[in-house]
Amino acid sequence: MSKAKNVLFIMADQLRWDYLSCYGATHIDTPNLDWLASQGMRFNKTYVQSPICGPSRMSFYTGRYTRSHGATWNGFPLRVGEPTLGDHLREAGAKCALVGKTHMLPDAEGMKRLGITPESTIGALVAQCGFEEYVRDDGENHTDCPMRRGEDYDRYLRENGMDGDNPWEEWANTAIGPDGEMCSGWMLENSGLPARVPKEHSESAWLTTRGIDFIEEQGDQPWLCHLSYIKPHWPYLAPAPYNDMYGPSDLPPVNRSDAERQTDHPLMQAWMDMRVNQTFSGEELRNIVAPVYMGLIKELDDQMGRLFAYLRDTGRMDDTMIVFCSDHGDNMGDHWMGEKDLFFDCSARIPLIVYDPRSEADATRGTSTDALVEAIDLTPTFLEFMGGEAKPHIIEGRSLSTLLHDTGDDWRTYAVSEYDYSTRAARKPLGLDQGDARLTMIFDGRWKYIHVEKMRPLLFDLQSDPDELVDLGNDPAHADQIERLAALHFDWARKHHTRITRSAGFIDMMSNKGEPPGVYIGVRNKEENEAMGRDLPPHVTR
Repeated sequence: MSKAKNVLFIMADQLRWDYLSCYGATHIDTPNLDWLASQGMRFNKTYVQSPICGPSRMSFYTGRYTRSHGATWNGFPLRVGEPTLGDHLREAGAKCALVGKTHMLPDAEGMKRLGITPESTIGALVAQCGFEEYVRDDGENHTDCPMRRGEDYDRYLRENGMDGDNPWEEWANTAIGPDGEMCSGWMLENSGLPARVPKEHSESAWLTTRGIDFIEEQGDQPWLCHLSYIKPHWPYLAPAPYNDMYGPSDLPPVNRSDAERQTDHPLMQAWMDMRVNQTFSGEELRNIVAPVYMGLIKELDDQMGRLFAYLRDTGRMDDTMIVFCSDHGDNMGDHWMGEKDLFFDCSARIPLIVYDPRSEADATRGTSTDALVEAIDLTPTFLEFMGGEAKPHIIEGRSLSTLLHDTGDDWRTYAVSEYDYSTRAARKPLGLDQGDARLTMIFDGRWKYIHVEKMRPLLFDLQSDPDELVDLGNDPAHADQIERLAALHFDWARKHHTRITRSAGFIDMMSNKGEPPGVYIGVRNKEENEAMGRDLPPHVTR
């Protein structure tokens, strides 16, 4: 292609894969994302590297597993020096910019130790996870959490007549009750009320506009724009008419069983006893919240329609790869749970749609694949698209071009996801040390095995039990599958995850050349040294 190659990397927050009609949902219609799927490829089995915002995003932004980059929980900074997508793309001559959320906190201690100030050019990139900040909006109460950014949206609301000490809280996250009272969007029973902010000024609408603004300002330099939406993440509050567009009768049946509630697994017992899961176990609140969750998804799809129309009208479809995904899902009452967490498909499996403008992708347009894809596959996909050099010693994912261009069948046989629950309340009643509060999922396309440190594993057969309602982890009849999958876990854990400063080619060169110049180990005499093609130091003769 003669034109610049650009990437529009769109991410929704907490969006379930099965709440899009292109993935078979019948309770909601998402025509604009369906259209994108018709122009590209839909990936049916995509798993995040951790089912929680921060560590999931850090894996997206580095192409590395959570055990490799170390930012295993929300608010755990990505350490200084960890290579990011932005670092790799700048080497390839492309700009890498942020419009929206990253959930990134800078490694302030590491920056201070190295003498890097946030105001410096390098410090600004380190503090923003490698992105050049165009707009930063984390969708949180930044008055109480000053490290979470949102001043750009606050300024926009004030410019449009919506003032206050914290406009995000007072307009986007507040509703007016039936008697004129101010109702907080944090309170789930208020979720069905319309947000004070009009739909044309909602966060989703504003971020779409800012994404378009960014694209319009770009010249000839290739760019990646990470357009990262806040919704449909909580607070579950939507502007009219999306707040009451759906009702309880529109909801899919909740996916859970009485047998799950009676589990003998101590971790699952403790997990279902946490407050958020107790809350979403009741039908009453689910019937209030889930329809609004659907309304937020519908609003997002409408904004995608506006964005895609702009890309078509301006010819950007010809030179821009478009990727749509989410950072994880939402349990929404399934398995007696709320929030995200754990490795059920409603949480750890995500939608992924990729439109590749290159002619090599024409044969796969409008198709789908069941290949096991991981979130870390996007970084090498973008780097390859931009013409950058592959870095398998750093980036642990694989470029999706093989699947997009249908050029081979050598693909991974299992996907991995990890979870550090040391900060979760469920750890305390179990008496677990924080170092043991960790889980690892190994999924081979049928069997989902979950290693639980200090406890027995969990096991689900998604062929006979696609709803993941029957834990087979304590069934002796499946001991062979547990042994096989545990071996895959051990195989993955033994791989190099932190040897990133030397490429495979460099290591091959070292092994071929032997010791470095001036070092002679185990050499018998001058003749043997010469036979090896090496010279003695000039001041000696033998």
